[in-house]
Amino acid sequence: MAEDHAQPWKIPPIVQELAAGVQEPPSRYVVRDQDRPAAAAAAAMPEPIPIVDLSRLSAAEDGEVAKLRCALQNWGLFLAVGHGMEPGLLAEMVQVTRGFFNLPIEEKQKYSNLVNGEEFRFEGYGNDVVLSEDQILDWCDRLYLIVEPESRVVGSLWPARPPAFGAVLREYTAGCRRIAGVVLASLARLLGLREGRFVGMMSEGVARTHARFNYYPRCPRPDLVLGLKPHSDASVIIVVLIDDAVGGLQVQKPNDGAGGGVWYDVPIVPNALLVNVGDAIEIMSNGFFRSPVHRAVANAERDRVSLAMFYTLDPEKEIEPLPEMVDEKRPRRYGKTTTKDYLAVLFERFARGARAMDTVKISTAELDSGTSDSEDG
Repeated sequence: MAEDHAQPWKIPPIVQELAAGVQEPPSRYVVRDQDRPAAAAAAAMPEPIPIVDLSRLSAAEDGEVAKLRCALQNWGLFLAVGHGMEPGLLAEMVQVTRGFFNLPIEEKQKYSNLVNGEEFRFEGYGNDVVLSEDQILDWCDRLYLIVEPESRVVGSLWPARPPAFGAVLREYTAGCRRIAGVVLASLARLLGLREGRFVGMMSEGVARTHARFNYYPRCPRPDLVLGLKPHSDASVIIVVLIDDAVGGLQVQKPNDGAGGGVWYDVPIVPNALLVNVGDAIEIMSNGFFRSPVHRAVANAERDRVSLAMFYTLDPEKEIEPLPEMVDEKRPRRYGKTTTKDYLAVLFERFARGARAMDTVKISTAELDSGTSDSEDG
């Protein structure tokens, strides 16, 4: 559009191409002093992130259920083993992901998230949306696809190369769907709800699964940039395939309190998948589960890939604390929103480095004054 031609800052370069030719990251990627990885080096973990065996969890074994509760209340996430996906499939998924990002730029641009090279759409290959000229950009390229339901899949955006990309992604998607079912049933049990409560929501309307493939190029000055700025995820739950060759994901403990600012490295456990709860679960559980704030850091020696599967409710679905989670002892802590509206807020606030969750939380003053019952987000 003519407006975008007049505002070239809206279309930043592909970071992979940029990284190949610079000795210093351009100023648009340099984060504020207090936000730099070197200024907030990852701390030693107070306790390890629990490893949960999903095969035992699906059998509702008490020990595994206790580990899940501990993981989600302390970290908002856990490392999943016993998930039923063979190591060979996980390796193939990483291989085709790397294969796509290693294609010539002309091939990757066939799947661009810029319509006619100008108008941004969330699906496709490129950068995240840029909303202002002074927005700090992430040292990351991504490919974003809807993978479920089939009626919402845009086949023209699925890479034809590597040739195995589509088949491997479909098999991996089916495996992640089984994982999501086990985890969602377990979350419901932990809250004292009917086991199918959350699983059923994922079958209502047009609930969607989004796949985000991340590529973090090597950076000559990883102390100045972030691969992905701090954020929490809007979805119900998220299943993440982490590159087992190089680390880079960091998380804050949800219960450290606002302004704690302590970052912990998420460890690499071969063939494990990372599962974290999203903002939708925090809201529906009325804060019993907390959606963790996390970020990605860059690396001077190695590039890195990851694949996150986001399970989101129907766009028109209202999200608010479930009635069973609100009583006199547990007053309502969140207002009401919809999936569509919350995602719009999240993308806008993410671009500015702010949290969407702050827009639906009911303040302590409102709780004390008793006005929270009428809160409508």
